[in-house]
Amino acid sequence: MADVAREAGVSHQTVSRVLSDHPNVRAATREQVTLAIERLGYRRNSAARALVTRRTRTLGVIAVNTALYGPASTLTGLEEAAREQGYLVSTVSLRTGEGQGLKDAIDHLASWGVEGVVAITPQRSHVQALAELDAPFPVVTVEGGHQLDLPGVSLDQELGARMVTEHLLAAGHRTVWHVAGPDDWLESEARTAGWRAVLEENGVRPPRVLTGDWSPLSGYRAGQELAGLALARRGATPVTAVFVANDQMALGVLRALREGGIRTPGQVAVAGFDDIPEAEYFPPPLTTVRQDFAAIGRRSIGLLVDHIEGRARKAEHLLVEPQLIMRASTRPSGEA
Repeated sequence: MADVAREAGVSHQTVSRVLSDHPNVRAATREQVTLAIERLGYRRNSAARALVTRRTRTLGVIAVNTALYGPASTLTGLEEAAREQGYLVSTVSLRTGEGQGLKDAIDHLASWGVEGVVAITPQRSHVQALAELDAPFPVVTVEGGHQLDLPGVSLDQELGARMVTEHLLAAGHRTVWHVAGPDDWLESEARTAGWRAVLEENGVRPPRVLTGDWSPLSGYRAGQELAGLALARRGATPVTAVFVANDQMALGVLRALREGGIRTPGQVAVAGFDDIPEAEYFPPPLTTVRQDFAAIGRRSIGLLVDHIEGRARKAEHLLVEPQLIMRASTRPSGEA
């Protein structure tokens, strides 16, 4: 730091203020110091800086089920947003969100001196276990914090389900079947709630729900059952439109319908949720609901920093709006 001060012709206190983004530094002086840092290739000693400022500029992330598209994409969004704000990220990935695993993750991150944690908690049991822990730093949840008055950020899952169900009804379908995600997943609960609400508001009795586990195989099995019902053409609830709770299961549904000789969307329209990168290339391209994982990351990190710096309300919960992406899998017959 002394070398930088000599190179820039300022005091080392001024260099320190520039490095800590202190507001009381003239723009010309800040530029002068920044150029000196670049010329000398100066790198800050994070450990020494932490001793002086009592700030490590490190955040923790606890992620469960990162093999799935949603949690994995959320994790990427969080890491990018933290870097944009000048924070390092220490991540603990868990296969399950059981209480002991979460406690061990909190203890591990505390030992690394993180200033706060974002926890990706997609299941109700995860949120409940998290709420019972006495963390030594602020914790913000992604998905589900509103269930137990924890601060957090979520996609408006129910709104996304409403949008896609309304789209299918507007296309002329008498009803919409639903392949839900697994029990205990808050996203699955919200998507089912949105689907059900739209049908009931339109005077339509919801068909029974088929349940999968987010995998293409579970979607394929549900699709086989739906194909059988569509071909039988019996009962008062025709199968002409299906809202599937994620795109991977929708892929399985599409295959089962195709193998059953059922055209999509000519005979049965299919829509998914997530807008995974492959959805545009499904046969046919899949109508789906897009999640803005970058926005979820930015708002989660921003909320956590606000809590760290004492600017946020205790149980503030923020919603990110989804986007309906319409493609060929729900296009009415005869439409170009």
